[in-house]
Amino acid sequence: MSTANNDHAKLFDLIKDTRFGMLTHRHGDGMLHSHPLTTQNKSMDEGATLYFFIPKNGDIARHTVSDPVVNVSYANTDADSYVSVSGRASLLEDQAKKEQLFNTAAKAWFPDGPNDPNMGLLAVHIEEAEFWDVKDSKMVQIFKMMASAVTGNPPKDMSEHKKLDM
Repeated sequence: MSTANNDHAKLFDLIKDTRFGMLTHRHGDGMLHSHPLTTQNKSMDEGATLYFFIPKNGDIARHTVSDPVVNVSYANTDADSYVSVSGRASLLEDQAKKEQLFNTAAKAWFPDGPNDPNMGLLAVHIEEAEFWDVKDSKMVQIFKMMASAVTGNPPKDMSEHKKLDM
């Protein structure tokens, strides 16, 4: 497996272990707005796409039609991993994909299941991504930060940090 493939696999490993992502999009007035969403796919597809269920009559669906550029950020503080993905969003009419991804948690929001007329499938096609993954234990991190405070030098090797073009 190439380094790029390893990095892409690592990116999705960090995403799939984080329950919620914050999707940020722009409203017509230029202001940014964020919404917590659950990533529905449990593996990265060949198109580097993330899927979310959203209400068709909601802000996200309305505003991503006119400005599809979005960011989704993930923070898993238990694992000390952080991800930021930038891409383009589109609302898909793909019944087979809705049925494939639908789960019991989604039923709380869309009680009629994948046939709910208000259930939209938002696809975010990742164009760029960045992640930070801390390998050290909390104790080692504290030691490195204390040493940095004493020496005046920034701590080194606190995390793995990568920028990816998808």
